[in-house]
Amino acid sequence: MPHNALAEAASSYLRSAMHQPIAWHQWGEQAFAKAKAEDKPILLDIGAVWCHWCHVMDRESYEDATLADLINREYIAIKVDRDERPDVDTRYQAAVQAISGQGGWPLTAFLTPEGHPFFGGTYFPPTERMGRPSFRRVLETMAAAFREKREDVNDSAGSVMQAIEYNEAFAGGATDLQNSSAGIALIDKLVASTLQSYDPRQGGFGSQPKFPHPGALDMLIDSASRSGPNHAKAAEAAQGTLHGMFRGGVYDQLAGGFHRYSVDERWVVPHFEKMSYDNSELLRSYVHGFQTFVEPEFARAAIDVMRWMDEWLSDREQGGFYASQDADISLDDDGDYFTWSRAEAEAVLTPEEFAIAGPYFDIGTVGDMHHDPSRNVLFRPLELAAVAQQGGVSAKEAEALLAAAKHKMYAARLQRPTPFIDKTLYTGWNAMAIRAYLEAGRALQRPAATDFALKSLRRVLDVAWRDGRVGHVVAWGDTTAPSAPAPNVPGTLDDFVFLADACLTAFQVTGDATYFHTAQAIADSLIARFSDHEKGGFFDTETSTAPALGALSARRKPLQDAPTPAGNPAAAAMLLRLAALTGNEDYQRRAEATLECFAGIVEHFGLYAATFGLALGLLARPAVQVVLIEAEQGTAAATGLEVNALARRNLATELEANASARRDLATELEAIALARYAVNKSVFRIRRDQLGNLPPALAETLPNLDGALGTVALVCAGNTCQSPAQTAAELIAALHAIA
Repeated sequence: MPHNALAEAASSYLRSAMHQPIAWHQWGEQAFAKAKAEDKPILLDIGAVWCHWCHVMDRESYEDATLADLINREYIAIKVDRDERPDVDTRYQAAVQAISGQGGWPLTAFLTPEGHPFFGGTYFPPTERMGRPSFRRVLETMAAAFREKREDVNDSAGSVMQAIEYNEAFAGGATDLQNSSAGIALIDKLVASTLQSYDPRQGGFGSQPKFPHPGALDMLIDSASRSGPNHAKAAEAAQGTLHGMFRGGVYDQLAGGFHRYSVDERWVVPHFEKMSYDNSELLRSYVHGFQTFVEPEFARAAIDVMRWMDEWLSDREQGGFYASQDADISLDDDGDYFTWSRAEAEAVLTPEEFAIAGPYFDIGTVGDMHHDPSRNVLFRPLELAAVAQQGGVSAKEAEALLAAAKHKMYAARLQRPTPFIDKTLYTGWNAMAIRAYLEAGRALQRPAATDFALKSLRRVLDVAWRDGRVGHVVAWGDTTAPSAPAPNVPGTLDDFVFLADACLTAFQVTGDATYFHTAQAIADSLIARFSDHEKGGFFDTETSTAPALGALSARRKPLQDAPTPAGNPAAAAMLLRLAALTGNEDYQRRAEATLECFAGIVEHFGLYAATFGLALGLLARPAVQVVLIEAEQGTAAATGLEVNALARRNLATELEANASARRDLATELEAIALARYAVNKSVFRIRRDQLGNLPPALAETLPNLDGALGTVALVCAGNTCQSPAQTAAELIAALHAIA
C-alpha cells in the first residue's frame, strides 16, 4: 500500500495514518505553500495516539476512499499530533471553542490558505447522527463556502483570529502584589472559589465529567497546613478527593496509575487512557497529602503510582518516562483490557477469593460499561473490614485472599493484548515526572525512585539542553521513523520551566551545585527567549522575527492549568525559587511582574488558576529553608604497617557504624523537615564537602559551622536562621519557632 507524507513523520500518531488514502501533510511551510499555490482551504486534523475518538474518525472517515477523493480534490490536508505540537493545538482549540463552544480531540478545523480558521468542530460522524452533521456534508459545505463566499470566509477567519489572541491576552490588574497581605487575600479567594466547587459526597470538583486537578489539590493541601479561614474545609476537600480518586475506577486497582478522567461524578467509569503528566502530578499530590495528613493510604497510592510508572511508563535502561498508554486495543472495545465480567473474574479465582474480591471491587453480573453491560470497572465501594465481616472471615484472612485475587487477576490481565504505549520522551513531561520522583523518593524514603529520577534527568539534559535551548523531544517512541534519531522540535515555555524546576529539586535532594547552575542557565535562556518585555509575563513560544505559520502568529501567555501547570505562574514560581537561592533581584522582579500581569482577573478562574495561587504563596510569604548538613563520611584507610589487619577491620566496622548512625540521624531530621507540605518551604540535604559550592544567597544565610557539630539542621526564614538543631526535638522546636 502506498504511503502519504506522514511516512516521514517521527510521531507515532502521525505514522499511524501514513497508510490512509488522504494526502496528509505534516504541519510546516511546505503544506502552507501548497495551499496558497493551489488556492485551496486547509483541512486540519489534530489528535493524539491515546485518543479513542481520533481513531474512530480515522477509521470511519479518513480511511474511506470516496471521502478521501473529496478531501484530496478540495483541500490541503494537515495532520498534527497535539503532544508533539502543543503550541499548534492550543491556538486551534481556542479557535474551535470560539466557533462551536466546545473543544477536544479530534479537533477538525477548516482554514484559509494562510492558516486562519473559519469553521471547526471536534468529531464528525460519517452519517448524520447524535445531532451532528455528516462529515461529508461539512466538507462539501465548507469547500463551497470557500469557493463562492470568500469574503464571508475571510471575515469569519479574521474574527476567529481575534478571538484566539483575546483568549489568553490578559491585561494587568491593579492589585499590588508587593503587599503580602493583598497577596494572601487573593490566595484565600482562589481557595474559597475552589472549595465552592468541591463535591463533599464523592470528592473532586464539579459534577461530571470529573478531572483530578492536582494543582488545586496542592493549593488546598498548602492551605490546610496553615491557620486561616479555609483551613478545615481545605483539609476536608483535599483528603476527600485523594481518597475518592484512589478508591475509584479512575484508578487502576490492579496495575496502579490513574486514568485521564472520570465520565461520572463517582470516579467509577474513566476514560481509560493514562497520561504521564496526570500521574506525575498526582504522585506529587499524594506525597504532599501524606506529608501533611500522615495518612497511610496516601503513601500507598504514591508508591503504587510509581509501581505502574516503573513497569509500564519508563525506560529502565537509559532513564526517562514514556508519554502515555492508550485506552483500547481496537475501536470495538472501550477499556476492555482494564474491565472484567463476573464470569472472567470467577474463572481465575477460587470461590473463597471471589467471595472477597467480588464485593470489594463491586464485580457484578451487571457492570458499568454502556457498550457491554457485563463488564465491570474495578473500584472499592467498601472497606476490606466490612467485606470480611460480610464474608464471615477474619481481617487477616480477607487480606490474604484479596492479595491472592489481585495477583491472579493481574496475571490474567497480562495475557490480554496490551494497549499501546507511546514511548516518546517529551522534555516537559519528563521533567514533571523527575521532580515528582525526587519528591516521592525523599518523602517516602525510596532511594530507588531518587536514583532513577537523577538518571532520567541526566539523559534529558544531555539530549534536550543544547546550545542554550531546550528541545521538546528527548526521544521518539518509534525508533524506525526516518527523523527519529534527531529530535528537533523547539521547546515551549513549559519545557523550559519544568526542566529548570526539576534541576532545582535535584539540587535540593543531592546538594550537587551542578543542577543549580543548570537551572539558572535554563532560566536565563527562558527570560531571553520568552519574555513579554512590554507588558510582563511570558509567551508560550519563543519570540522570533521569522513569520509564523497560521494561528501561531497569535501570541499566548498561558494562565490556566489545562491540565498541566500553566506556564506563566509556573515560570514565576521557578524564578522565585531561584531568587531565594541567589538573591538575584531581577528574578524576583520578573516573577512579581508576571503575577501582577494576571492579578486583576485571576480570581475568576478558580481552581484553574491553582498554579497561580501556589506561585503567589511563594511571593507573599517569606521563603523558609531547612538545610540539613551531613557530617563527612570517615574512611578506614590505614597508613602504617603498625596497623594490623584485625585493627583495620575493627576500625572499618566502627567507622561504618558511625556512618550508619549519621545516616539514620540525617534521615530522621529530613523526615521531620519534610512534614507538613508548604509551597514556600524548601528542604536541602547537603554534605559538608559541598558547602563551598552553595548558591550565594543560601551560602550567606548559613552561619559558620564547627565541623565537630556533626549532622545538623538549620531552619532559616528570610535572612535569619535558628540555632543549629542536632536532635529531632531541637528541629521540631526550630520549625515551630519559624511558624
